[in-house]
Amino acid sequence: MSFAELGLSDKVQQAVSAAGYTDPTPIQAQAIPHVLARRDVLGIAQTGTGKTAAFTLPMLTMLETGRARARMPRTLILEPTRELAAQVQDNFDKYGVNHRLSVALLIGGVSFGDQDAKITRGVDVLIATPGRLLDHFERGKLLLSGVELLVIDEADRMLDMGFIPDIERIVKLVPFTRQTLFFSATMPPEIQRLADAFLHNPVKVEVARAASTAATITQRLVATGSEDYEKRETLRELIRGATDLQNAIVFCNRKRDVAILHRSLQKHGFGAVALHGDMDQHARMAALDSFRTGEMPILVASDVAARGLDIPAVSHVFNYDTPHHAEDYVHRIGRTGRAGRTGYSFTLVGPGDEKSLAAIEKLIGQSIEWEGPSLAERPASERPSRRRGRGDERPSRGRKGGRSHAEKRPEREEEAIAAPREELPPRAPRPERDRRPARTTQGNRGRHDHDSEPPVVGLGDHVPAFLLRPVSIKKAK
Repeated sequence: MSFAELGLSDKVQQAVSAAGYTDPTPIQAQAIPHVLARRDVLGIAQTGTGKTAAFTLPMLTMLETGRARARMPRTLILEPTRELAAQVQDNFDKYGVNHRLSVALLIGGVSFGDQDAKITRGVDVLIATPGRLLDHFERGKLLLSGVELLVIDEADRMLDMGFIPDIERIVKLVPFTRQTLFFSATMPPEIQRLADAFLHNPVKVEVARAASTAATITQRLVATGSEDYEKRETLRELIRGATDLQNAIVFCNRKRDVAILHRSLQKHGFGAVALHGDMDQHARMAALDSFRTGEMPILVASDVAARGLDIPAVSHVFNYDTPHHAEDYVHRIGRTGRAGRTGYSFTLVGPGDEKSLAAIEKLIGQSIEWEGPSLAERPASERPSRRRGRGDERPSRGRKGGRSHAEKRPEREEEAIAAPREELPPRAPRPERDRRPARTTQGNRGRHDHDSEPPVVGLGDHVPAFLLRPVSIKKAK
């Protein structure tokens, strides 16, 4: 099947041909005809199969007729992250070269004024993250009553990032008669419930088993210790020994670990950039551009980069941390082996990661082979016997000259016992006038020298003068 058989307009077909594509992917071939028929679509496909073009191409065909009004977008696309939103805009720029459509991007880290100006002129396609979209709506700069087509992309990622309440609110703001497209790589029960609530008699398009991984990816597990310095050393050995490594993405579970690992790789001579949610938009886009162009071959990222980013030529993926959610593993390794290319993924597994590993193998329906000895077969001599600091190969604190303070303490105690105590001359008694009475404050509760003193009644001898003045009371008339 070719793109000409899907019912796309001539302008769209010319743009697709100019981009070098001739045959649609399975998700595109099955979803595009239903979208053009104005049906609600529930699309499930593994990452890297062309879900973005599956709704971008028919939207361009449908938007050739009609005109946008001020502050009332015709179509709305919701994305969980800024990078995904920017990527969808790139798709419209690439395939909409023959159209005169206005596209606006509402994401964080960009001035409200520039975005308001685009919305006021009227936009055909509005691509937004939920938080920034609601900000504009609450400011009175945006009306959603004219939305004809609503696209919710990466719905399972929306669930993970806590956007579901915002999504439910946005769905109530758009017209009931709109067309809705749901696209996701995994379909947990919570997302299925939302799909039943948002979609009306949808067509389910599932081109691959939910949460499956591409057959072109070689997956391996690598046993490592639980200490950070051990994991960093294991990762460096894997990168140095990897075959056909052109570039690589290293995933961490926490943003703090992204920054630490990034500095460690740079310290050991690796060209690396970092990408995580705390970076501003300019820094994030600069990091992605340097990785795409090959200026920096290693990208250290959190899961913000695991969903839907189109970087087709990634040769290796390293999971520095075993993902806590099994679905994240599918999205992480899906950054490699895209569009039929060969890819490699290595996951570092340490003590305590067995439960997460079992969940991953259960989700993908296969066992992952070990690179070298497994975690259970790892020699006991290689397992950590003491805790170290964050630095690589840092000696433990408290050591001086190769011996710790604890090792020297017995010798010092023996010397103290063996040394004879010097005889001190008797101390002369203090004169009677210099002796001070013992303190009897409330904090001295453990002493009993003041038990024989009479108890203090009222204020004792320290009555203020104003309390001793007579009080005159006037008689009422």
